[in-house]
Order: sequence, then C-alpha cells, then structure tokens
Amino acid sequence: MSDAGQGEDVVAVILKDHRTMEELFRRMRSVEADRAAALAKFSALLIAHAEAEEHEVYGALKRFRDIENEEVEHGAEEHAEGNEALLKLMEVEEVGSEEWDERLEELVKAVNHHLDEEERTILNGARENVPDERRAELGAAFLREREKQLAADCGSIENVRRIVQNA
Repeated sequence: MSDAGQGEDVVAVILKDHRTMEELFRRMRSVEADRAAALAKFSALLIAHAEAEEHEVYGALKRFRDIENEEVEHGAEEHAEGNEALLKLMEVEEVGSEEWDERLEELVKAVNHHLDEEERTILNGARENVPDERRAELGAAFLREREKQLAADCGSIENVRRIVQNA
C-alpha cells in the first residue's frame, strides 16, 4: 500500500464524480429541486471531469498492459457524445418544459452508458493492472486538471459549445 493516501486513487476519485453526476441527474429530474442550478453544477462537473480524464488519465492508462486502447479511445468518443447532449439541453429556453425533459433523458442515457462502460472496462483494468502509487499520481494529476477546468468556468455554454465544435 502506498502512503499517498487512499483519497487520491484515480479510480476512487473518478467513481466519486460518477456518483455525484447521478445525484445531479436526480435533482434535474425533480420538480422540487432547483433544476437550473443542478444543470449548471452538472455541466461544470461533466466538462471538468472529461477534460481531466482525457488530459491526464486516458493517455497514461494506454501504456499499461491489459487496458485496451480501443476502450480508452471509445471513452473519449463517448465524452464527445455526452458533451453534445449537454449542449442541446443547455440550449433549451425553458427549464422543465417538455423539450427540456426530453433532452435531459437523452443526456442521462448518453452519460450513464459511458459511466457504466468506463467502470466495467477502463477503471477495472486500472484497478487490476496499475500499481497503487501510479494510481495515486494519476489521481493527483486528475484533480489538478479538474480544478483548473472548474476555475476557468468550464461549464459555461460558450465553453461547452467550443468543445463540441472542436470535437
């Protein structure tokens, strides 16, 4: 066991974000919640999370045996699909309208599919094949990039639009 602290394990950090995303989906679906605020939080988290994975984690994991490059590349493709679905939801004028609910379900479907697949393939591969110390280093790098993204207002509609256009 490395002394880098369990909290920094990249797998644990990523899973924690996944659970937060699922909680934000519940809030966005709830008529009693501040759905616009939940969407703003979700947008910032999804973008910061995906950018941090792509910049700091996916490339590093490709270097490990038994972690499929196709799975990592597919993960990046699914980020692009999730970002597109996010942008479509953000562009709906009226929160809670029928169109908003439909676009929300498309977003939930795209993101949940990705979370499920990533957890079964990439993250399990990382658990089995990446040493604790390296996972801790990757966790720290992931969190640094994620914070940088959040500080730069990565979840703004302008930034989401730019990311979708550049994909």
